[in-house]
Amino acid sequence: MGPVLALTTYLILGPLGQGASSNALRTILLTDLVYVLAVAALVLIRVARMVASRRAQSAGSRLHMRLTGAFAALALVPTVTVAVFAGLTVNIGLEGWFSERVSQVIGNSLSAAQAYEAEHVSGLEIDARALAEFLDGNRSATFFMNEGDIRVVLASGQSQIQRGLKLAYVIDGTGEIRARGERSYLFYFEPPSEEDFRKASEEGLTIIRDLENSELRALVRLDAFVDRYLYVSRDVDAEIFTLLDETRETAKLYHQLENERGRVLFEFGLIYIGFALILILAAIWMGMWFAERLSRPVGRLTGAAQRVGAGDLDVQVMEEEGDDEIAMLGRYFNQMTRQLKAQRDTLLDNTRQIERRRRMFDSVLSSVTSGVVGLDAEGRVSFVNRSAERLLGWSEDHQTLTLSVAVPEFGAMLDSMKEGGGEVAQEEIKVTRNGRLENLLVRMSTRRRENGSLEGYVVAFDDVTNLVTAQRMAAWGDVARRIAHEIKNPLTPIQLSAERIRRKFASKVGEDSDTLEQMTDVIVRQTNDLRRIVDEFSKFARMPEPERRSIDVIDLLSGVILLQETGQPDVRFHKEICDGPVQADLDGTMISQALTNLIKNAGEAIESLIEKGVAEGFTPEIRIACGVENGQAEIFISDNGVGLPEDRARLFEPYVTTREKGTGLGLPIVKKIIEEHGGTLILSDAAVFENNDHAGAMAEIRLPLALDGTRKAGRKNDK
Repeated sequence: MGPVLALTTYLILGPLGQGASSNALRTILLTDLVYVLAVAALVLIRVARMVASRRAQSAGSRLHMRLTGAFAALALVPTVTVAVFAGLTVNIGLEGWFSERVSQVIGNSLSAAQAYEAEHVSGLEIDARALAEFLDGNRSATFFMNEGDIRVVLASGQSQIQRGLKLAYVIDGTGEIRARGERSYLFYFEPPSEEDFRKASEEGLTIIRDLENSELRALVRLDAFVDRYLYVSRDVDAEIFTLLDETRETAKLYHQLENERGRVLFEFGLIYIGFALILILAAIWMGMWFAERLSRPVGRLTGAAQRVGAGDLDVQVMEEEGDDEIAMLGRYFNQMTRQLKAQRDTLLDNTRQIERRRRMFDSVLSSVTSGVVGLDAEGRVSFVNRSAERLLGWSEDHQTLTLSVAVPEFGAMLDSMKEGGGEVAQEEIKVTRNGRLENLLVRMSTRRRENGSLEGYVVAFDDVTNLVTAQRMAAWGDVARRIAHEIKNPLTPIQLSAERIRRKFASKVGEDSDTLEQMTDVIVRQTNDLRRIVDEFSKFARMPEPERRSIDVIDLLSGVILLQETGQPDVRFHKEICDGPVQADLDGTMISQALTNLIKNAGEAIESLIEKGVAEGFTPEIRIACGVENGQAEIFISDNGVGLPEDRARLFEPYVTTREKGTGLGLPIVKKIIEEHGGTLILSDAAVFENNDHAGAMAEIRLPLALDGTRKAGRKNDK
């Protein structure tokens, strides 16, 4: 389209001779502009894409840019060279056209034409003024002249003009004829225009050209008359005057072109640049299109190779038609990626099967509650499941350690299994972790390879602490029921018999009555002590069913604290209790008994520490906090007493106590009460109080709340 538009524009400007204002020229120039803008937009879009691809370091972008640059240079260099020589050629041609000799010839022609015209105009002016002066002179000599007199004077004066006048009229300011000369007929009369009257009135005379009728006319104001003008005409050669006008216009055009020679040269250059721009843009666009056709396959191969290097073997490049090297390279590349993908899929399938089996094995071992530890043939730890890490308090630091170092309690069992040569061994081993004594049922077995050689060992163990505790609790419960049954029956007869002996024989023994009184009091007192012990046995052996009702835990706890503050005046109570009410379905009597027992134990722990000796300034203190969290009432009772022993798990077993006067049934009863209400009781070390150097004990009680009693309570300090 570019060459076609350039040729069409040249034909319209040159051979076809269309004018500058012709519609054809405007149309073709507008078409050229639209074409230039369209091709420039296409080129700019391709250049922008090419630059963006180069900045993004896309595959093939560098080759594309180099090819585009080469094609653009091939299009620009010849065009610029031709433009330079064309500009020089046009400039030399213009210098010849506007030389001094040509300018002199045109100037002489113009001077001759102007002289001819000036001669005719000057003669007409002289004759018209002479005739006007003749009329004015006769008007001054004769006071009264009518139109007939004026006509006679006009004809006389017209005949005296040597060069002759074709027509002569005396008219007024409206163009009406007042007198006519010789052969001045009405059908020859051409009235002057208002502009002619105005000039004649101001200047006294005006020349009127009427080349269509081959006449020169003069309109002269008659000063001796009122509103009268002399209107005369003379025949001239109209063709000569037309040639004179054309000569004048030609000379004017020549001088204009001479003055605008730079503009003409600029317009020529602009037209050339327009044509060149059309061809250059078309050539660049074609060059970029061809460069893209060359670089696209190479870029696709480069990008595909990068994706293959990144692990994407599904990539395929478009195969070009033909049997050249680039097309064959694309086909070979696709064949290579298909083979690589098939091989990788086979490897991935095998890996997935292995990984699936490993995950299933790990899932099974991780989901079981038993701890499992894998050992190699030397007894080093190679595998640990989550349950084993939890039961033994392990971290990853224990990996690759020998079992005797990681778990010293298991070392003797492993050594005896190695020495005995057995395949399976089982023992119950006690392990202390995080201050808690655990009873573990440990089973060890060997792992053999297919050839029967030793590959390693598997250690599996379960935490049977709760089971042992439950067995002990059940045994103690059975013993307590039997003891309560066997002892409680004779206590009342013994007490009644002692009281009857005191009443019946006190007056008969005389001086020994006091001794009898003392002995019977001892019997009654010891009987009451035995009854209290039996009652404790009964409570532990068969805890009554809780009589639940909606109770405010805050109110219940506050009542227990008030009683204990009264009973332990030497102890400072620090309370952080949330705002009530906090409703829960509880047996108020049983929970009050449990809380009272725990606070009382805290006070007794402080007494035990004081008996052992404390530093000066020691302040006995019990801290009680209560709040709501996750739908449970949380109660924390802390003290700064002697603290907890190492074997804390046994504190909840019957008849296990750290005090000399304790029965060992308080904490088991408290735990049983809380568990009967669906709660939990945990004993742990309390935070070290201010001005103290040791940690006391802390009891954590959690009780479920009623559905309408669960709320987020704020805490308040009540010291």
